[in-house]
Amino acid sequence: MTRGDALGVGDEVPDVAAPLVQPDDSVEQTALSELYADRPVLVVFYTNDFSPDCVNEWCSFRDYGWFTSTEDVRVVGASKSRVATHRRFIDYLDIDFPLYADTDLAVSDAFGVTYRALKLLPRSKRSVFLVDTDGVVRYRWIGEHPLDPTRDQPPLAEIREAVEEHVGGETETFGFS
Repeated sequence: MTRGDALGVGDEVPDVAAPLVQPDDSVEQTALSELYADRPVLVVFYTNDFSPDCVNEWCSFRDYGWFTSTEDVRVVGASKSRVATHRRFIDYLDIDFPLYADTDLAVSDAFGVTYRALKLLPRSKRSVFLVDTDGVVRYRWIGEHPLDPTRDQPPLAEIREAVEEHVGGETETFGFS
């Protein structure tokens, strides 16, 4: 698929399922609709576990902290990596988000972010989607690098603003106006 095929804001997300690796090492085939049933879900696509750019991306999400300090949104990652690799990646980076083992890229295909690196290797474009409790995309960001979409880093402040706007949260000012 190409970027033009990607889901847009207002589009309904197909209900796909894949093995979901939890930070406690448990794994269960999980439909996306199960994740957004009780609160919005932020679906974060990346290429592979342990690639330097993906380590930086997940460290950014982990270190940003805001995503784990609120119950307003659920964060889930998705890449082509296998269950065993996800388990090592979660442990290595101390990630507290579950990761889809999207080995056949069904989740990536459903969002329209599958591409072929060097026109050979299928993988997910680096991208982020906020899906509401009705399964509708409320925000999207897709890496735009012309040669290698894995080089772009998600704009965490912009993502946070989109989540807060959707869930009605207010930005913390820490006493400053």
